[in-house]
Amino acid sequence: MREVLWTAADAASATGGENTHDWQATGLSLNTRSLDKGDLFFALQGPNFDGHDYVAKAFEEGASAAVVQRRPERLSDDAPLLIVDDTLGALNRFGAAARANSTAKFIGVTGSVGKTTIKEILRHCLSQQAETAASAASFNNHWGVPLSLARMQRNAVYAVNEMGMNSTGEIRELTKLVRPDVAIISTIEAAHFEFFKSLEEIAEAKCEIFEAMTSDGVAILNRDHALFDLMAERAQANGITNIISFGEHPKAQARLIGYELFAEYSRVQADICGKIIDYTISNPGFHWILNSLAALAAVDAVGADVEKAATDLSTVHGLPGRGEKSVQKLANGKHFELIDDSYNANPASVRASLNVLANAAPDNTGRRIAVLGDMLELGKNAKKIHADLAGPLNDSGIDLVFTCGQYMKALHEALPEKLRGAHTENSQELAVVLATELQADDVVSVKGSLGSKMSVIIEALKSLSAQSNGGEE
Repeated sequence: MREVLWTAADAASATGGENTHDWQATGLSLNTRSLDKGDLFFALQGPNFDGHDYVAKAFEEGASAAVVQRRPERLSDDAPLLIVDDTLGALNRFGAAARANSTAKFIGVTGSVGKTTIKEILRHCLSQQAETAASAASFNNHWGVPLSLARMQRNAVYAVNEMGMNSTGEIRELTKLVRPDVAIISTIEAAHFEFFKSLEEIAEAKCEIFEAMTSDGVAILNRDHALFDLMAERAQANGITNIISFGEHPKAQARLIGYELFAEYSRVQADICGKIIDYTISNPGFHWILNSLAALAAVDAVGADVEKAATDLSTVHGLPGRGEKSVQKLANGKHFELIDDSYNANPASVRASLNVLANAAPDNTGRRIAVLGDMLELGKNAKKIHADLAGPLNDSGIDLVFTCGQYMKALHEALPEKLRGAHTENSQELAVVLATELQADDVVSVKGSLGSKMSVIIEALKSLSAQSNGGEE
């Protein structure tokens, strides 16, 4: 049975709202489709939806109470409600109250790429040592962060919160809620150029994570990055003197000494703040190695066992949409390997994904096939940025490239003929093409921005596998 996280009295105290009846909640939910029995349901409002329309459904699904701005229709008089002036504002106050009442060590993670992976590494490794709360999925925005805080276990020893942004000022508001003891900036890359003019502007926005930290906080920064000095200066300007760097740079405190990349895993030797550690990561790719250095530096910063955490990196599973591997079946009964990297994309993460595919070792006559959708929010140079991937692809040893979207058309046209698979306008059309093009033992990597809807291709290929199994996965 789940523990009680919130009572009616605690919620009213946190928000200034008014309860219609007494209640207790064992969780919090914003969506009736993922609501668990005992959850407190928040009726958030947006430009295209109104959560008040789903309050009755929430109670049907077992909600213990609902947070509302007005009494919805079709509710019985005994429905337990917390009535507030603004439901999103109330969610923020829930998160702030949970943070204020927690004795956990808080780690905040941001960066252009790698933040979800670092968060999940920390969740996995720290939870082997003590009660650990962490953001679910990519709950890293103005509703995801307060929701994650409000869902924290009361006895959490460590708390890991991912923080994302599209524009200046967003991380500033999130860090006021999280108030991290340790802040990680994974790296700064060409993302969100639709909203920022330069990498320096992106770095400045990411550095807002330091603004709510105390002077005894720890900043963990990528020492290999050209903007390391800028980020370190911003940390120091906020009173943070304990700066730990990670990377291959000889001055990095979490320093990569050596590594071996294999198709399914990586071996690493690193100096983590004075401790020489050999470890295995259960996921391939150099980006996983750099992310592990940042995570282990944070483990050390919060006083947990770094050597045990490094050992536990051998059991970190691939993340859905972020490199998760599976074996799927074709209509003829033959198998192929699917790498689901479909959640999001920018130039740096696409190159990392391509490196993983290049290191794959297909059986027999299997091919390495890249399936790429548009990278979004790259601004006026988007087509050139896409076309520039042709060079790395040509040098990689990848056999075929299938693309979709208006920007990826520029890449398709820049590729040598031998690499061109097919190009379509959207992912739905490309899914149909792939279903007939794949062969036995192919290794297929699917990558694109969330708005490119590359998950449609993942679902189609898994559905193809299910059909070949007679409808059973």
